[in-house]
Amino acid sequence: MRKSGILFHIASLPNDYGIGTMGKEAYDFADYLEECGQSIWQLLPLSPTSFGDSPYQSFSIFAGNPYFISLDTLAEEGLLKKEEYADIKWRESERYIDYGTIYDNIYIVLKKAYLRFIKNDAMKKSLEQFAENEPWVEDYALFMALKSVNGGRPWNEWEEPLRMRDEAALKKAREQYAEEIDFQCFMQFKFSEQWERLKAYANEKGIKIIGDIPIYCAYDSCDVWCKPELFELDENRVPVVVAGFPPDCFSADGQLWGNPIYNWQRMKEESFDWWAERIAYAKKLYDIVRIDHFIGFERYYAIPYGDTTARNGEWRQGPSYELFSEIISRTGKGNIIAEDLGIVTPAVRRLLKKTGYPGMKVLQFAFDPSGKSEYMPQNYSSSNCVVYTSTHDSDTVAGWVSHNKRGRFCREYLGVRRNSDIPHAMIRLAWQSTADIAMTTIQEMCGYGSEARINVPSTIGNNWRWRAVKSDFSAENAAMLKRLTEICNRKEK
Repeated sequence: MRKSGILFHIASLPNDYGIGTMGKEAYDFADYLEECGQSIWQLLPLSPTSFGDSPYQSFSIFAGNPYFISLDTLAEEGLLKKEEYADIKWRESERYIDYGTIYDNIYIVLKKAYLRFIKNDAMKKSLEQFAENEPWVEDYALFMALKSVNGGRPWNEWEEPLRMRDEAALKKAREQYAEEIDFQCFMQFKFSEQWERLKAYANEKGIKIIGDIPIYCAYDSCDVWCKPELFELDENRVPVVVAGFPPDCFSADGQLWGNPIYNWQRMKEESFDWWAERIAYAKKLYDIVRIDHFIGFERYYAIPYGDTTARNGEWRQGPSYELFSEIISRTGKGNIIAEDLGIVTPAVRRLLKKTGYPGMKVLQFAFDPSGKSEYMPQNYSSSNCVVYTSTHDSDTVAGWVSHNKRGRFCREYLGVRRNSDIPHAMIRLAWQSTADIAMTTIQEMCGYGSEARINVPSTIGNNWRWRAVKSDFSAENAAMLKRLTEICNRKEK
């Protein structure tokens, strides 16, 4: 079944509270997807963000971001009073998220909701049941409680007994910080509760959710703190090597991501349990899972810890199909998309073919005047792929055209005269392609330029901030996309 949809993160939804949530605005967007005739909503990772505000650098691979909890929903449940949060100045601009303001205020407000919550015996019982059914919650809540009492410092800067997870120290901390731990559990419970309702609403409309999981964990994460043996750390739990990407035509120094590298040998000895559990959880959370940086499972770039650039790294062999054979046997073969952008070697192609996972085609990579680019729709060797007009890591189509020397060829190929016509023409090209799934963005539908870009890789400071406003969800664009979806045979029957 040919499908199509829109890539749009919850953080970018419009409301009065500085950042999008799983409240009314999310339900309104599900309604808009239906109005557009779409059957897929793709999100960025829903995890709590850390330094740099990237959803790909999180404190946990399992936890949800408390920023996305709807305060209005909590008020409807009697856990908040409207004046406790509505009078806060959450933003300077309706177009951009101010993460500092969110961080300074959201936990104060959520704590008020928690204090009312625990006074209700039935509600408190539901929280206990949630914690019992989600084995990761206890460790995460302790981790975040310890970060809180340590002024937000990373776990590797805590006192040695806690840093090294001494059992006596952990037991004492659980007793000493019991209320803060319970508060962290409460936030995860409310996130889970609101997410399940939102996903059910979208599914009832025939909309499937694509969720995104990063390949690596942040060093300052519950995952690394709790399972140091699964990462290449020394005896003091300091990384030996970190992840990144080598120098290329885009970056003379390469990309230094800084994430600790997995101890693949140890993971293999444990039958890749950690990964199987992670994928199983992601498949429960979403309908379809996109695995970021898939090529890193075939081979990965390891950079000595402490280096300031990626120049001195080396390529190493990854677990390849051994890992995915275990994942497939335990979680099933379907409902996974592989982000295979980058240096796609013959070995990566073989791995992709063996797993059966669809890869990605980004149309901005297609416009080689020779006509031979594998991203050009006429060159797709299989329909088992997902085509995008742009992604969160690329410029918008309008921004790309304005900075690209191939704009003339792009106009010629698409059959348009003006650069302003290119975003909608690119959507049409994606929808007309043979790819099983075609995806675009609200930015493309509105024709926005680089000011609406979500992320510029390897930079910090101005990323992950862009938000839509209500007028962006126009009936005119919805009608255009719905009709295009119908004539390209991508509409659910």
